[in-house]
Amino acid sequence: MHLIRLIAFLFASTWFASIAARAADTTEKLTFVLVHGATAGGWEWKRTGECLTADGHTVYRATLTGLGERMHLNSTDVDLQTHINDVVNLILFEDLHDIVLTGHSYGGMVITGVMDRIPERIRHVVYLDAAVPDDGESIWDLFGDRGPRDPARFVDGFMQVPWVKPGDKPPHSVKQSIKCFNQPVSYKNPAALALPVTYVAFVPKDKSAEERAKTDKSWQRAVARGWTIRTFPGGHVAQQEDPRGVATLIEASVHDKNTPAAAAAN
Repeated sequence: MHLIRLIAFLFASTWFASIAARAADTTEKLTFVLVHGATAGGWEWKRTGECLTADGHTVYRATLTGLGERMHLNSTDVDLQTHINDVVNLILFEDLHDIVLTGHSYGGMVITGVMDRIPERIRHVVYLDAAVPDDGESIWDLFGDRGPRDPARFVDGFMQVPWVKPGDKPPHSVKQSIKCFNQPVSYKNPAALALPVTYVAFVPKDKSAEERAKTDKSWQRAVARGWTIRTFPGGHVAQQEDPRGVATLIEASVHDKNTPAAAAAN
């Protein structure tokens, strides 16, 4: 009798394991392109990327020209268009389709230009605590041209990173060309305007989402455009504080749908 029970138990365990494996196999596998923010690099999204990969997805962590491991290409000639080209060419040369395009911080400027160029390659867009520019606007336009008014921060054609000290070991932020911040972006392709988009605000513990919404121009534009709004607890680099949480958030955002702009305004 004990032998019969043991065989039944092993059979049931194997059956349930098989069902679970088949369920996992049917989970949709996605392709994510992650675009970092100013002065950073693909390294900043390594742990979040690993979480997405562990879930069975394909992940590309772009590093923009002159930054991260590409800092040897740093130059005052690098501009926003250079960075848009970086991501567009990554998508084209890797022959990626139906991607989930994400951008963090300054990366919002970059992905806006990518959307305008190749909307047919994109399934969903996620702005992660990112800049949301209008057509023909630079990031300095968006934030009130505050950059040039800080001469200690902007020297010799670069935005400096004073928190990085000589001798610091990689990975770390690096200086970035001012042309990345004063060059306007194009966002007028009708196909780009129709893409489903999620805007995520990283909200620190000492602030409320309501307070943030009142002062965040990017948030306000996302609402006006009918994009889905999500919040996530954490600072501006929440992807380093809670990579698993941010990865799960990005995965969940893929199924968000836009609200018609007219309805969103009411």
